Amino acid sequence: MSFLNSTFLLRMGASVILFVHGVGGMFNNGVNNFGRLYLDQIGFAPFGIYLAWAIKLSHVACVITLLMDKHLKWPIFITIFILVMGIVMVHGREGWFVVGAGRNGVEFNFLLILVLLTILYPQGFKKIQTPKSGR
Repeated sequence: MSFLNSTFLLRMGASVILFVHGVGGMFNNGVNNFGRLYLDQIGFAPFGIYLAWAIKLSHVACVITLLMDKHLKWPIFITIFILVMGIVMVHGREGWFVVGAGRNGVEFNFLLILVLLTILYPQGFKKIQTPKSGR
């Protein structure tokens, strides 16, 4: 059971968050509203609804790879890109706090980005060493 490694709890937590966030909007018209009422209005028309669905489905794909602990690189990079764009387009203007001293801020996306990077690089970022030649 190699998927029960040191990143298991982070992968499970991120999976729950991404699954609920992704699938929740699929059943309450949230994805369609996000596409039509937000993305189309800011310039993505007529593709807003398709982009919204691609975003939500990418969250579900990321959940599957996180649970399997395989093929993580691209789903995590895509999810981080989506989270960064959420900060740039929506949350950044609201400030830092999600609740309390503010509303709808960047702190949750920031933490989720760091969790995903930790899952992808559990040993941290290491400089790639090039072998020295024998000359």
